[in-house]
Amino acid sequence: MGRLIHFEIHVDDMNRAKNFYGEVFGWAFEDYSDFAGMPYFGAVTGGEDEPGINGALMQRQGPPPESNQPLNGYACTMGVENYDAIEAKILGNGGVVALPKYALPGMAWQGYYKDTEGNTFGIHQPDVNAK
Repeated sequence: MGRLIHFEIHVDDMNRAKNFYGEVFGWAFEDYSDFAGMPYFGAVTGGEDEPGINGALMQRQGPPPESNQPLNGYACTMGVENYDAIEAKILGNGGVVALPKYALPGMAWQGYYKDTEGNTFGIHQPDVNAK
């Protein structure tokens, strides 16, 4: 079975991206640039006792995604405890709405955003009362 074990987010401005993900989601970063041969920062997204995976921010090697085009790749979705509070952090740190908050009835609140580098990601708050 091919279980997802790592993700990479391609960025134009490493410091801007580290600030965005650090401020919005509380991620910490470890510099692996010497190992990778390019700007590459491991993203620690939570403790080993929590479900989820770690990943990295890496220097973009080509043009950024174009606006108003279908997603070409994978969208990472972060689990959050308070959708509205995280949305405020996203918008306050330079992110923009890609698809507004909507209910997955009886399951959760979901929505998609673009980070400061133009990448699409989702946030997901479990809520059995969502409708």
